[in-house]
Amino acid sequence: MPVALPLDHLVELWPEKFRGARIGALLHPASISAKLEHASWILERHNGDLFRLSAFFGPQHGFLGQTQDNMVEWKSYEHPRLHIPVYSLYGEHREPIAEMLTDLDVLLVDLQDVGARYYTFIWTVYLCVRACEKARIQVVVLDRPNPINGVTIEGPLLDPNYKSFVGLHPIPVRHGKTVAELALQFRNEVFPDCGLSILPMKNWERQMWFDQTGLPWVMPSPNMPTLDTATLYPGMCLLEGTNISEGRGTTRPFEIFGAPFVNAEALCRELNALRLPGVFFRENYFQPTFHKFAGELCSGAQLHVTDRNAFHPFQTGVEIIRALRKLYPKKFAWKQPPYEYEWKRLPIEVLIGGPIESLFG
Repeated sequence: MPVALPLDHLVELWPEKFRGARIGALLHPASISAKLEHASWILERHNGDLFRLSAFFGPQHGFLGQTQDNMVEWKSYEHPRLHIPVYSLYGEHREPIAEMLTDLDVLLVDLQDVGARYYTFIWTVYLCVRACEKARIQVVVLDRPNPINGVTIEGPLLDPNYKSFVGLHPIPVRHGKTVAELALQFRNEVFPDCGLSILPMKNWERQMWFDQTGLPWVMPSPNMPTLDTATLYPGMCLLEGTNISEGRGTTRPFEIFGAPFVNAEALCRELNALRLPGVFFRENYFQPTFHKFAGELCSGAQLHVTDRNAFHPFQTGVEIIRALRKLYPKKFAWKQPPYEYEWKRLPIEVLIGGPIESLFG
């Protein structure tokens, strides 16, 4: 049985106590139904009978998914068809301010996450729960699958001293939870006075990968084109904290990596000798069109996952960095701040959620 999304069953799932409520909706391009209809159209169709649609909100990369990179902000605007505000939560404000919530009774959240702590959508949810607790606004979360399964957990817990917009609460790097489960955790552990309702999925099982759900994949952000990307992301995102290209500016972000000074053959020999479970490193060459080394020929590797259930993406990312530091001690470097609005700590420390010595000595 395919997974049934709450978005496809709003009439039967919408809480009676919120019928007629003024709602805002936090959405992005992957907020789609099983038939690829965007949530905004579905909400518009029920506007006036189930609720009154008053505002949209969008996270990093924009309500439309239009902004490419980290710390590329976007501005609020008026929705051209509905003439309601579309508020940016990745710009001047990352948490809804009081005036954004003034005309709302309920904030609906329907975001597709990818299962990694660094992916900022879950922290936008966290800040929305915080803001709604203060404003006494109810939160309704429409649940969606964790695309890399809800069983496997990997990586260190966030050290609270290293909080940032890629980690605001102690969860592991690969957290194994859905957006709704995280919202419940945030409410229970931090915001106990927030009124939170969950609209559940049907037929989802924790061991499922996204391609087993029967649902269509839509890019939740510009550099997350496929499930393969999401599978690798909990480890390969660590390269954002280095001077090594993580493949942005190519058609395979986070699947390929390298730099002009890397010897691809030597690197792959070093990494394959580690016999890391479920992955093979194939030498690869690429020329990014933007981001690190734009227009330069980079040498490195493409990761081929041979057994995704055995594969450990976070540990693989750590071992890649260790190998690069070993082979290129004078050319490898840690990226300097800023990174996701953190202006003092090294980006790698922001990503791992703790001191650099905890993993890299």
